[in-house]
Amino acid sequence: MTTTSPAHLAMFSIAAHGHVNPSLEVIRELVARGHRVSYAIPASFAEKVAATGATPVVYTSTLPTDDDPDAWGTELIDNIEPFLADAIQALPQLAEAFEDDRPDLVLHDITSYPAPVLAHRWGVPAVSLWPNLVPWEGYEEEVAEPLFAELKASPRGKAYYARFEAWLAEHGVDTHPDRLIARPRRALVLIPRALQPHADRVDASVYTFVGACQGDRAEQGTWTRPADAEKVLLVSLGSAFTKQPAFYRACVEAFGDLPGWHVVLQIGTFVTPGELGDVPENVEVRSWVPQLSVLRQADAFVTHAGAGGSQEGLATATPMVAVPQATDQFSNAAMLESLGVARHLPMDEVTPERLREAVLALVSDPAVARRADAVRREMAGEGGTPRAADLIEAELAGR
Repeated sequence: MTTTSPAHLAMFSIAAHGHVNPSLEVIRELVARGHRVSYAIPASFAEKVAATGATPVVYTSTLPTDDDPDAWGTELIDNIEPFLADAIQALPQLAEAFEDDRPDLVLHDITSYPAPVLAHRWGVPAVSLWPNLVPWEGYEEEVAEPLFAELKASPRGKAYYARFEAWLAEHGVDTHPDRLIARPRRALVLIPRALQPHADRVDASVYTFVGACQGDRAEQGTWTRPADAEKVLLVSLGSAFTKQPAFYRACVEAFGDLPGWHVVLQIGTFVTPGELGDVPENVEVRSWVPQLSVLRQADAFVTHAGAGGSQEGLATATPMVAVPQATDQFSNAAMLESLGVARHLPMDEVTPERLREAVLALVSDPAVARRADAVRREMAGEGGTPRAADLIEAELAGR
């Protein structure tokens, strides 16, 4: 633990579980060490943030939320334009909120474009808290340039970049939009190195993997394994990609009445239990569960392979069937499979038979259990929450 005098830290994020949740234990630890943390966040997450001891700084956001995932559209430009539009309208709110209470250090999620702009304005360092994969040396040439080439040549893409560059220039930031977030001065990566493609090509002077920062999650409640359950399976597609009644019905058919198995089926808020048909007694249907509590007692996990779920599965050494839905989940699924702790089952190939076969094969293979335990131990060695807080305090040491 670093010895440093109490400081004022400002954290910036958006109203999305996958971006807020990874930071919470780090914030809780910083508060416990005597620092004052102001956390800029929309109102829907203010209570969750306040539970860490941080002070929510509530701002109004225009971004789509987890309650309406379809609002993100279907094209690449649909996915990125909202972040810029939100940043432009949020910056004046955030500047005013901190005008008479400027921080010593800015912490920010990768989605918060105003944060590095404000850090530049205030003349304080910024540290990015990264909840998913990071770029490696050569990433731009191998991935980003081919992915964005068509967009950058389109009228809509050109208008987007022109607006972004003008906004940055207006605030004195001489950084290309593509590098503002993707190439920070300093970043703490809140996923295990095991999930990172080309980890050996990641710049260790910028990106430090601290692994899972999970805490005890006591505020989420607990789940108790039924006494008669020989095996427990958790099925969850997270919080945003849950409009999948056919998938859930396939899970019920695959594992309902499977001897010795108890199934925890989290269906989210977009599907009702009535859409699943007849559900056997061994299938527990919930709209939400305390996932980490379940995984600590589970024998297998069917997951969409989001960054949070993937690392929770790794941290609890739970074999996984990865059924990715979007974005980085596909690369996470590939990494999990390459580690030998999961099987990747594409959504369009899901059948009850393939689900059942994949789960039973994983839990019956002692090599999978050995590899899962090895990854769990490796993750634990990355330091987690205490190391993240130490590294943040090291940034404060020279102030």
